[in-house]
Amino acid sequence: MNREPDLESAPRTLCEAFQRAAAVDPAAPALRTVDGGGEHSWGQYAARVRSIAAGLHALGVRPGDTVALMMVNRPEFHLCDTAILHLGATPFSIYNTSSPDQIEHLFASAGNQVVITESQFLDRLQAAGAPTVVNLGEAVGTLSLAELESSGDPAFDFEASWRAVRPDDLGTLIYTSGTTGPSKGVELTHAQLLAAVQALAEWLPVRFGDVCISFLPAAHIADRTINHYLAMTHGITVISVDNPRAVGAALPLVRPTIWGATPAVWQRIRAGLELALADGPAEVRDAVAAQVRRVEAERAGESVPAAAVDGAPLAALRERVGLDRVRWAACGAAPVPAETLVFFTALGVPIYEVWGMSETAGIATTNAPGHNRIGSVGRVVPGCAVKIDADGELLFAGPQVMRGYRGRAEATAEAIDAGRWLRTGDVARIDADGYVTIVDRKKEIIINAAGKNMSPANIETTIRAAAPLIAHAVAIGDRRDYVTALVVLDPEMAAAWAAERGRADSSASALAEDPEMQAAVAMGIQQGNAKLSRVEQVKRFRIVPDYWAPGGEVLTPTMKLRRRPIAERYAALIDELYAAAPPPAVCSLPPGTSR
Repeated sequence: MNREPDLESAPRTLCEAFQRAAAVDPAAPALRTVDGGGEHSWGQYAARVRSIAAGLHALGVRPGDTVALMMVNRPEFHLCDTAILHLGATPFSIYNTSSPDQIEHLFASAGNQVVITESQFLDRLQAAGAPTVVNLGEAVGTLSLAELESSGDPAFDFEASWRAVRPDDLGTLIYTSGTTGPSKGVELTHAQLLAAVQALAEWLPVRFGDVCISFLPAAHIADRTINHYLAMTHGITVISVDNPRAVGAALPLVRPTIWGATPAVWQRIRAGLELALADGPAEVRDAVAAQVRRVEAERAGESVPAAAVDGAPLAALRERVGLDRVRWAACGAAPVPAETLVFFTALGVPIYEVWGMSETAGIATTNAPGHNRIGSVGRVVPGCAVKIDADGELLFAGPQVMRGYRGRAEATAEAIDAGRWLRTGDVARIDADGYVTIVDRKKEIIINAAGKNMSPANIETTIRAAAPLIAHAVAIGDRRDYVTALVVLDPEMAAAWAAERGRADSSASALAEDPEMQAAVAMGIQQGNAKLSRVEQVKRFRIVPDYWAPGGEVLTPTMKLRRRPIAERYAALIDELYAAAPPPAVCSLPPGTSR
């Protein structure tokens, strides 16, 4: 049996690509949860897509309509989203953390008349004036998914419906995080989404039967591109994890063959492994340390003598965290410390840093096997181009560049010029070999009182890499004499730290005032400072008395910092950081504490 989709002639739409993949081996597994729930073979996946599409058609969904989805990561997302595509309609996802006001804004922009959801989100959807609601369960005033599927007209011509879908029909709307204003709807067509996944698969190869884990929100382009579009077009088995914080526990149970995660997840896995190494046999620590030195030497361009390495300890560590079958792993969505990439490469799990935006369907540049340059986001993917504008901004052109912002012609014109070059908003460098390094966001440069330009992202990434207890660091220093930082603790690492020391209260407010915690954070910042120039070094810090959740006032759903709301909310803490003078030579503890 041919175990690969027939790609001799490139599919023109996601629907066509899905139908080809589903026909390769209808009995092969396609969807399930970690515990085996919601399991669907490719044949069952295709059959459910047909019945859901028929039910939505009976409900009045027609080509060009939009349908909202608000649910946790689960097989039903893939079933419903794919069914909507087969109608020529446009599915889009809502972040599960969205408020009624934010949901109302999305409905007004998208113009949808149907939303598919689950009971836990009904209150917010109804407060936002939700239109017709299809509920995965049952609730008064909603239509259950089972009822929807049984209501389809037997005469509905499903085959004609999906074959009528055109490459320039919208495949989805991705609503940007909105760090500086209301979110904008990025319009991406079938052709643009296909271009992105085909370019990715050319450099990060996939096979029919590969296994991935879906845990990031479907409203984020990263999850959609890799765990939905790439999966549905290439026959990848998708395992859904409904709680993002449970992904670490899911890895050993699933043992994916391909996997992508954010820097925060990789940092957390690394911290857990380093704790295990500290308590484990010395020979294992030595084996890892030797491999780290080797990777660092290779990265520095030094000749590394061949040496016999006992691979058993490294293999055991990979198996321990469920990464023993991974052929490639990806990291994106935020800056990742080079030390983290070095660590996993040393373990035998090379992570390929990927860069993209919602406006590029999530894919623009990537590292790849045989072409991995740690510290860069790789080279531009096939069929695309990048260049640096006069002010240092990275420009991107390619077939996956969005059609535009929904209903925002002026914003679209500002983002895409007449030559279809997209202004990314990122300041970058491109070396002689074509590798791209992101320096900072164009609008987020710190200019201190002496006129020195600094990258807050570089400072923050360096500090986080040296201090596993820190989830977020916010560098402050614009028009100031020196750099300070607000520090947000990682709730899981902080809880483990507190339990190890017998603290009864592991709340953020309690730990922010704990002298020992302050000393531990100070030590991490000092280690990070050693890798920064003198002017970039953090001189003072404060631990904020809150844990930050994505989608709130200070953090976008994609974990980006909302710098202006942060400055307003923590103005008093920031004032404290600059109240004493002169600044210390190195990072100092808050008054009244000691190391």
